[in-house]
Amino acid sequence: MLGARTIITREPRNIQALLATQFKDFAIGPRKYKAFSPLLGNGIFTIDGPGWEISRALLRPQFARSQITQLENLEEHLQILMDCITEGEEVDLQELFFELTIDTATHFLCGESCNVLLHRRNVLRQGKEVDDEVPGRKFAQCFNTSQDHLVSRFFLQDLASLHNPKEFKDSTKFCHEFIDRYVKRAIEAHRSGKGGNTTASGTQKYVFLEAIVEETQDPIILRDALLNILLAGRDTTASLLAFVFYLLVRYPEVEKKLRATIYDHFGDECDGAEKPITFETLKGCHYLRWVVDETLRVYPTVPLNSRMAVVDTTLPLGGGPDQKSKVFIPKGTSVEYSVYAMHRREDIWGSDANWFRPERWGEPRNSKEYGNFEYLPFNGGPRICLGQQFALTEASYTIVRMFQRFKRFENAELNQFVRCNTKLTMAVGGKGTFVKCFKS
Repeated sequence: MLGARTIITREPRNIQALLATQFKDFAIGPRKYKAFSPLLGNGIFTIDGPGWEISRALLRPQFARSQITQLENLEEHLQILMDCITEGEEVDLQELFFELTIDTATHFLCGESCNVLLHRRNVLRQGKEVDDEVPGRKFAQCFNTSQDHLVSRFFLQDLASLHNPKEFKDSTKFCHEFIDRYVKRAIEAHRSGKGGNTTASGTQKYVFLEAIVEETQDPIILRDALLNILLAGRDTTASLLAFVFYLLVRYPEVEKKLRATIYDHFGDECDGAEKPITFETLKGCHYLRWVVDETLRVYPTVPLNSRMAVVDTTLPLGGGPDQKSKVFIPKGTSVEYSVYAMHRREDIWGSDANWFRPERWGEPRNSKEYGNFEYLPFNGGPRICLGQQFALTEASYTIVRMFQRFKRFENAELNQFVRCNTKLTMAVGGKGTFVKCFKS
């Protein structure tokens, strides 16, 4: 591709070597940094070596269980989302989920939501026109636009700098300025000793930015950290939720079984029999977890990823007449691995690998043969996703609350062919996740 040689694999053992057992032989590489750094700077998705280790060490403690179990903020934004759904009318749930996750992500990260959903609800209630200049809404749009251009830059590889249009520069500039306001405020609060807030219940409010300000007051490091985590926490969770409901309305038997399970574990909002939803109770709802896991298997939010060899090295499989021997990987070679293709291999997942069937997660599976790398929705090895439990908790909680509020979901999009919109992450393509929601 443009003069650069690329190897592509869907072998779990090769991916295990890339991400874990031969971790030091491979890196993110300068091509990805050149493509992504104008927006993401020196963050966990763009850099290698000591810089990456420092950045990850800064972020890791912030995803402790005490932080991921804070569901109060999520409930606040979910109530607004559900207010934006008119019973019986078709709605693009994917669009709402992307607005939900950017609201909750900015709330968790910065202590103040950009309130995109709140603006939507106000527009619906007051019959006003959507104002794209509202800072929070404009930030969400600029963040999307910047990511679109990052994909184009990545495909150009060593020629990434040739793609630098005014729209990209303007969008990136606004994203930086928007985050910088939060960073400046947090640094000033830290220096004056005025940091820290409380929740509506009177408990100490956890704010990601305030926590990492304790470790560094460098505004660029803080901005880069926020943008990298925002990219991971917003897009992937929204895409997962969109695909969950896209599939559920097409598999009514799964929806029926999931609804019965949710009512059994958490009760029904309509009959006033709700039970507490906590990290522990969500984790104990096995069929809900099966539905989420199966969605991530069939439609992984990061379907394709890559690494670059930093030394002459090998991968375990691909060489020799039978392709069972090692294959030589020269220094500077890009190795792409397709999680999407691996998750659909019939020799791993069975003859129905292309079908959505949550029950497979209750059946025995020979993971050891593949080094437990045959299922990778959150990557693996030292770079495994820091926010994995955060994302699963947010997605599971949202699904439960949607089922408690609405008694029935109907497919509002008749096209039987699934379309995928793949950029930095994969979302539902075509029209989106068009669904009709009913309270009775």
